[in-house]
Amino acid sequence: MASLLGVSLLARAAITADVMALTMHVVLGRDMSYAAAGGVAAALTAGVALGGPLLGRVIDRRGLRPVLLTTAALQAVFWLCAPALPYGVLLGASFAAGLLMVPVQQVTRQAIAAMTTAAQRRAAFALESVQGELSYIVGPSVVILCAAKTSPEVVVWGVGAVIVAGGVGVALLNPPLLGGDEAEPGAGAAGRPPRREWLGVRMIAVLVMGFGTTLLLSGVDLAIVATLEEADQVSWAAVVVAVFGGSSIAGGLIYGALPRAMPTWLLLGLLGLVTIPAGLARDWPWLCVAVVGAGLLTAPTLSTVADAVSRLAPAGVRGEATGLQSSAQSAGFALGSPIVGVAIDVSVPGGGFAAAGLAGLAAALTGLLLSRRPPAARRAGGDGQEEGGERPAAAVGTP
Repeated sequence: MASLLGVSLLARAAITADVMALTMHVVLGRDMSYAAAGGVAAALTAGVALGGPLLGRVIDRRGLRPVLLTTAALQAVFWLCAPALPYGVLLGASFAAGLLMVPVQQVTRQAIAAMTTAAQRRAAFALESVQGELSYIVGPSVVILCAAKTSPEVVVWGVGAVIVAGGVGVALLNPPLLGGDEAEPGAGAAGRPPRREWLGVRMIAVLVMGFGTTLLLSGVDLAIVATLEEADQVSWAAVVVAVFGGSSIAGGLIYGALPRAMPTWLLLGLLGLVTIPAGLARDWPWLCVAVVGAGLLTAPTLSTVADAVSRLAPAGVRGEATGLQSSAQSAGFALGSPIVGVAIDVSVPGGGFAAAGLAGLAAALTGLLLSRRPPAARRAGGDGQEEGGERPAAAVGTP
């Protein structure tokens, strides 16, 4: 587990920085507009969102190593050639690169589900969420620093090299993706259950809440920049973001040590509630204080989403399920900034925090309503798992 998390952190830090690396290349290396850079970023993000479930399905059918080595080889080709591609070709190639991005994050989640018992998974996924926060803090910051010291082309090649190295590293570790005990549903001879048996309302509820969580987080990042720009303190944005990330890491470690889990809808609802008042802050010191509450709930909310997906998905389809989770969260990141940006444009920068928080509350309410449907309305065996908790006794052993 320690080796997997170490190699995964390296790869995830590079993957979280890939959009920034391409942005620096288009804006600084090609002297093009930020709109042009946004087009490349959108193409890459769209590819990642669509490719997650497809790669997960192939992993379920063909195994881990073929997928990791193939995607790593294709990433090597893309990142090596990206600086020389015409802009139009770069757009299409970025989409293809996103579609075939090395699936390190979802493989890590699958492996955690397979390598831990039900009692250990909450703490393990909390640690995985902390790892994700570290990657978001380190990756883009290193890219920006390197872009200031070297050429954007070197940064692009460096990011690509780390992504490839991470994919190959995980392939060499070859972590198990299926549990070895008989309690793993869908493992071994049981094979791959039909999608209608596991993609029920409870799984959809979890995916909606995963989407809402990342939409909120993406919106908060933009609202922080907008608030500090109005106060003429944009240079302090990195400090506020660091406080936000640091409090999220602390929250993940604290939550992983708690004796009992909390439902995703409750954590997301609380995250939405504490995000809204952050809009009252008018300068960077108060903004640092205001984002601590949201930060403490960020990693716990993300970890409960991953934990719920692992519990609801039979082992034979866990790759596809974690791919759907990655797609939902990627879509939230992609849509958060535009939605909150509109709210900021029609109101004040503080309105961005309100919009992000309300979006999180709406997703939490939707998840609660879906997960609380009457038992008669649920598919037998497909969504009997209690979200964020243990499997009900009546559902154990259901065909």
